[in-house]
Amino acid sequence: MGFFNFNKKDIDEQSFIKWIQLTDIIQFEEIKQASKSEAVLIFKHSTRCGISRMVKRQFEQLFLEQHKNYKVYYLDLLNYRDISNLIATEFQVIHQSPQILVINNENVVFNASHYDITEIDLNRFL
Repeated sequence: MGFFNFNKKDIDEQSFIKWIQLTDIIQFEEIKQASKSEAVLIFKHSTRCGISRMVKRQFEQLFLEQHKNYKVYYLDLLNYRDISNLIATEFQVIHQSPQILVINNENVVFNASHYDITEIDLNRFL
């Protein structure tokens, strides 16, 4: 597929991240439940945005072997805007793209957007 279309490669690049595609509102409840025992990350990504694509690649480079057990959800904003809207409403976080949210105990404990995502200290959430 071309630059502006979703490409499976977008979420399968070599990295320690085990991307979980966030495609169903039901998964929102799973995320909240999982966050009771561990930090869960949601990466909101616009597949048509060059900045979002670049930040995603840089974010993947932050993942080291010690981070490989993080649950990291990948949200394609163009195809699942309803889920993004639910996240914004339920967690009271303004929608941005790209954006990373860290959920712990059913609350957003950290969020960043654009190039600030590349400054995240993943060890902080181990």
